[in-house]
Amino acid sequence: MANEFVYAQPVKIWFGEGQFARLGEILDELQLKRCVIACGRHFAPEAEALMEKLDAVCAVFGEVEANPQLSGIAETARLAREHEADAVIGIGGGSSLDTAKFAAAIARGEGEAEEYYRSTRPFPAERLSMIAVPTTAGTGSEVTQVSVVSHGKEKKTINNPVFMPRVAIVDPLLSASVPPRTTMNTGLDALAHALEGYWSRNHQPISDLMAIEAVRIILANLETAYRDGGNREARSRMAYAALLGGLSFALPKTAASHACSYPLSEDYHLPHGEACAFTLDSLVRINADERLEYLCRAVGLKDTEELAARIRALKELGGLRCRLSELGEVDLDKLCRDCAAHPLMNNNPVKMDEAKLREMFEALA
Repeated sequence: MANEFVYAQPVKIWFGEGQFARLGEILDELQLKRCVIACGRHFAPEAEALMEKLDAVCAVFGEVEANPQLSGIAETARLAREHEADAVIGIGGGSSLDTAKFAAAIARGEGEAEEYYRSTRPFPAERLSMIAVPTTAGTGSEVTQVSVVSHGKEKKTINNPVFMPRVAIVDPLLSASVPPRTTMNTGLDALAHALEGYWSRNHQPISDLMAIEAVRIILANLETAYRDGGNREARSRMAYAALLGGLSFALPKTAASHACSYPLSEDYHLPHGEACAFTLDSLVRINADERLEYLCRAVGLKDTEELAARIRALKELGGLRCRLSELGEVDLDKLCRDCAAHPLMNNNPVKMDEAKLREMFEALA
């Protein structure tokens, strides 16, 4: 155990079935009077209904894209200014939450959204409250200070304390209608969060505890949630595991799997969770050490080889791509170069330079 560490988690969390139905009560408790909702098109009708039901909801931006665009953030912030909002509520997957985080951070500032995106203007000293309501069990965005944003074809991960939500409302019932493939993608994203938070060079004891528990719960429940989306116990356990996964990497940060996910998503169009999972079992083997062996024993597995095999089996069950040949024509030089250059690669316990990455990807040919 480390003799010294720092742990902080400022987000107040409401967890449990039916918590989202208490939104009005929670807004009253927080003394929030005027709120803008950011969500995707699938949730927009429900958000519009909330605006009719709750006086505190004054506007809805219901056009969040799968890779959230800076233009959507700018529009959400504009609505917040126009309606003199004191909060932005993000409802959906990571895209909606990241949009709401960024919009809440800039709504009280001057200048254009791109200036904050390019870091040519500092974030305002004052920001709106941000309420995160995840509808998938995966991203952990409800408890992190990260916002992943696209501007055209460019995609950036921005890590800043101004993005930390004030509140997270985690209601497993909201994930009941998530389709099987998305359930698998987001579940494996949560597994990557937990494993990478655990093996990150910045790991620390409290985060380690949550990472181990998240891995244990995901391995016990993801297959059930995938096969039977109506299984409320499995959905509840996965929602809890995704929350723990978010908490477990919020401070240590992710590592090689997420570093590789960005080129895989941008150049080969893999969804984020599938992109993280693409290298995850390979990295279990590469990063295998006594600490990771301890995690495996703690979650009921024999060793790291069994963990890698379980991850591969989940990927195959979900129909996720597992080999380079499934990605089409791959520029391996560029892929290895881009992965090696990503800052998150520095958190990996084993140095992953271009040569080591090539060796890993060639084994996946």
